[in-house]
Amino acid sequence: MNNKTSFHYFLQGCSLIQYPGIRRYVLMPILANIVIMSSLFYWFLTKIQEWVDFGLDFLPNWMQWLSYFITALLIISFTILFCYIFSTITNIIAAPFNGLLAEKVEAILTGQPVPDTRIWDLIKDIPRILKRELQKLIYYILWAIPLLLSYLIPLFGQFFTPIIWLIFTAWMINIQYMDYPFDNHKVSFARMKMLLSKDRVDNILLGFIISFFTMIPLLNLIIMPIAVCAATAMWVDRYRHQI
Repeated sequence: MNNKTSFHYFLQGCSLIQYPGIRRYVLMPILANIVIMSSLFYWFLTKIQEWVDFGLDFLPNWMQWLSYFITALLIISFTILFCYIFSTITNIIAAPFNGLLAEKVEAILTGQPVPDTRIWDLIKDIPRILKRELQKLIYYILWAIPLLLSYLIPLFGQFFTPIIWLIFTAWMINIQYMDYPFDNHKVSFARMKMLLSKDRVDNILLGFIISFFTMIPLLNLIIMPIAVCAATAMWVDRYRHQI
């Protein structure tokens, strides 16, 4: 029985990015993070107060005494949403390299020969990889729209929607990174979701951990390859033998 926790896999990811032969596959995701993160973070800081004020406009007058609590929930929710949008954009750009990183990490963890993937093979695979990214985006939108609309429901929207949103976003962040090893083995998106749902709590916790470290300056620049390595380690232990 596997007793490893989500945090264990995250720490394993931190260790794996330093492994000889892996570091060169980490460079491109880090460069993508630096360029995109700096631009998006500046935009986020200029908009966060405006979004919080908009959210508080839906708070009834008799509940104004809860405004500080609701403000904290909104800031956390918007920050995690930003982390997801940020990771989605950077993952779309770095998807081919992240898939290659997951492939190399799996080979190391299983003791198998490292696949000889050539640049031309990577280029030919880009359309399929982008199609998979589109599947994840559609899945996200189909759940995000009703969740966002539920914020308009008095009381429920102000108290429960931010909490549900945090959980949903953590689940989506986990799916984003777990998808790389699954997709390398051509496992369908539907089957991947089914397998991950068996360990839903651990997968959501890993998503929360990744979200948390994405919000830490400097560390967020290397969080993408760490998350790919952590997800691949979980794949090897829990899911590789179920496909």
